[in-house]
Parts: sequence; structure tokens; C-alpha cells
Amino acid sequence: MKTLLVIAVTAALAGCGVEAVGTAATAASIKKQELEQGQRTMQQTQQKIDGAMQQLQQRAGSTDQ
Repeated sequence: MKTLLVIAVTAALAGCGVEAVGTAATAASIKKQELEQGQRTMQQTQQKIDGAMQQLQQRAGSTDQ
């Protein structure tokens, strides 16, 4: 009887560990996606800034002439 109880408790604890690992993996995956999205947003913003700077330089060049 004690053996059966030990096996049941061990199985329950092992199940909790697997669930915790799965939850951690899911959270890590979400964080990775958030990081990648942030990097894409940063790149797009930098491109917009570069484009605006080029326009300013072109306008400044055309007023000098």
C-alpha cells in the first residue's frame, strides 16, 4: 500500500514538473516573439527616420541653389 502511495505521489509531482516546464517554454516562446517584433518595429522606425533625413537634406540642397 505504501508503495502505491509513493508511486501516486511521485507521478503527481512529476506531472507538475512537466507542466511547469511546458509553461516556461511557452513563456519563453512568447518573449522571443515579442523581442523579434520589437526588432522589426525598431528597423522600420529607423528606415522612416532615414527617409525623413534624406528628404530634409534634399530640401536643404534645393534651397541652397
